[in-house]
Amino acid sequence: MIPRLVVAGTSSGAGKTTVACGLIGALRHRGLTVQGFKVGPDYIDPSHHALAAGRPGRNLDAFLSGPELMVPLLRHGGAGADIAIIEGVMGMFDGASGRGELASTAHVAKLLDAPVLLVLDASAMARSAAAMVHGFRTFDPDVNVAGVVFNKVGSDTHEQLLREAVADSGLPVLGALRRDERVVTPERHLGLVPVAEREPKARAALDALAEAMARHADLDAVVRLAGSAPETPGPAWRPDADGPRVGERGQVRVAVARGPAFSFHYQENLELLTGAGAQLAEFDPLTDAHLPDGAGALVLAGGFPEIFGEQLAANATLREDIRRFAAAGRPILAECGGLLYLCEELDGHAMCGVLPARGTMTEGPLTLGYREAEVATATPWLTPGQRVRGHEFHYSKVQARDPRAPAAWRLSTRAVSKPEGIVRGAVQASYLHVHWAAHPAIAHAFARAAATASARDAAA
Repeated sequence: MIPRLVVAGTSSGAGKTTVACGLIGALRHRGLTVQGFKVGPDYIDPSHHALAAGRPGRNLDAFLSGPELMVPLLRHGGAGADIAIIEGVMGMFDGASGRGELASTAHVAKLLDAPVLLVLDASAMARSAAAMVHGFRTFDPDVNVAGVVFNKVGSDTHEQLLREAVADSGLPVLGALRRDERVVTPERHLGLVPVAEREPKARAALDALAEAMARHADLDAVVRLAGSAPETPGPAWRPDADGPRVGERGQVRVAVARGPAFSFHYQENLELLTGAGAQLAEFDPLTDAHLPDGAGALVLAGGFPEIFGEQLAANATLREDIRRFAAAGRPILAECGGLLYLCEELDGHAMCGVLPARGTMTEGPLTLGYREAEVATATPWLTPGQRVRGHEFHYSKVQARDPRAPAAWRLSTRAVSKPEGIVRGAVQASYLHVHWAAHPAIAHAFARAAATASARDAAA
């Protein structure tokens, strides 16, 4: 299997994304083909991995996809690459709430049999670093913590103190990154600002980060460490393995919203649709006046429509296209940001008006977490009772004019069950994000629904 290395942190904010993106860029500049992965249900960090690597960013989530798919997904995503850099989530041992180690960075590292590079924010410590390293290295002996990188180092003297502190641990220091304002990525309510909104500045920051990593890290040792990961048997995950194709590629088109306002896509979801025989027709709701011609279904993914409310409202011709698309009974799948876009309005800005509901941004609390979900209302591609695992991550709220409107899902969080989202005709809209790698039948059913809609339109 591909040489691989997990970049773990002592906590959120320790610098995992900084180190992972720096390594991806620096190794790419050396001529290696690098594949970036992110542990957990994240869309934004993989967008930075993708820009640094020149390959789509991917996720490895043992809750959403199941532990058994971690190695197959790594094999699939890493095909053609020389090395995989896998960025962890939160602190190394933080997993799905109430489920022990499930979906934690440590759990995924063990499933992949991958060495771990521990990132430590050293900005306010010296000798205490040794205690941190000792604790993380010994907490779970089955996790192979094999190196450390210090982040936010203040000076050469500070670096020397840190190296001396951990010298007796036997754990090699593979890097010591200085504080550098050039590589700071702005944040807002859901984390880092996505690459799609600031690509030129993000590219400049990533180039500076790769340069800093080449200067302050032992890249040869990093490559050796990744190469020490043992061979792990098993097949690669395949997006075309299950279900019949809907026809020759290109006969069925699925319109997919992309661009700065709708950038939250799992790469495997898109690959499953193409694997089922659908052609993906991308469009940007900020700039495209109309939906792609010949689309039989529409995907409105998550993102930040709240940041672009005025621009989305100004694109009245596209909003009218989407209203007509829904009224014609063509399938629409909307997740989170897509849900807000289908409402009548969002924070006073006119949206598509497909759903009799209003969206508003709130100051909190943040709705965040993994969910067990069951289909509550049938759609052309889902039947009641189907079960999936998903996640929510939002500050906004949606208020339906009719509280009795058919729900999309019933969500379970520990002992609590609640309805979520709205189904109206062939439209399913909710806050739930679903990674389809473990549910390929959904992608095939959605492609078939698109084919049915297209055939019905052609016969009309």
